[in-house]
Amino acid sequence: MVKLEDAVIARLSTHGTEFEVLVDPDLTLDYRAGEDIDIRDVLAAEKIFKDSSKGKKASEEKMEEIFGTSDPLEVADKIIKDGDIQVTTRQRKEMRKKRKKELISLIARRAVDPQKEMPHPPRRIENALEKTNFQVDAFKSAREQMPDAVEALRPILPISFETRTIVAKVPPDYGGKAYRIVDDFAEIKEDKWLDDGSWAVKVEIPAGMQPEFFQKLNDLTHGEVETKVVKE
Repeated sequence: MVKLEDAVIARLSTHGTEFEVLVDPDLTLDYRAGEDIDIRDVLAAEKIFKDSSKGKKASEEKMEEIFGTSDPLEVADKIIKDGDIQVTTRQRKEMRKKRKKELISLIARRAVDPQKEMPHPPRRIENALEKTNFQVDAFKSAREQMPDAVEALRPILPISFETRTIVAKVPPDYGGKAYRIVDDFAEIKEDKWLDDGSWAVKVEIPAGMQPEFFQKLNDLTHGEVETKVVKE
């Protein structure tokens, strides 16, 4: 939970009434962007205000009337997601920088150069993005902004989203740990445990993530994993 002196105001004006909560500026934007964060960690106080600067609490009757509940956590969720976050210029700049980095990483992991069938390095994507008119929104998740960013990049950078189908055979000693890696990176289509204890798996993965995926499995198994890209 953020300290009161470090908190900023999240405000929602609706039905002629203002509702405010005091929140952590960084966690609030991540929470609003859909990241898995406990709202209790976002709030400086589990209270809903009519005017936080004066310490005036919002009417429970009004909350029931407008939101259908007076539970402060449920009301705070609506305020954060639908209202305005009163961040400072510095905080907004830092959050935009963070969101831009997340966006570039997401594109780099999922997209490829269709001419070379290889991922674009993050620096190349960043340089191309600088040449467009696309403005990163600190209040939206990288995933939400990716389609618009990609459309802005297309006239400058050859880019496409492709998937790869990969089969892998993991030695018996690494099956459990390998499963967690595979599940994080890819969609498992088929898998089975072989008589010798090895784990055989067939997955579908964004093409841009293929090099990192292979590297993770090779590092885990010390190069003993067998992998193959297959044509469907």
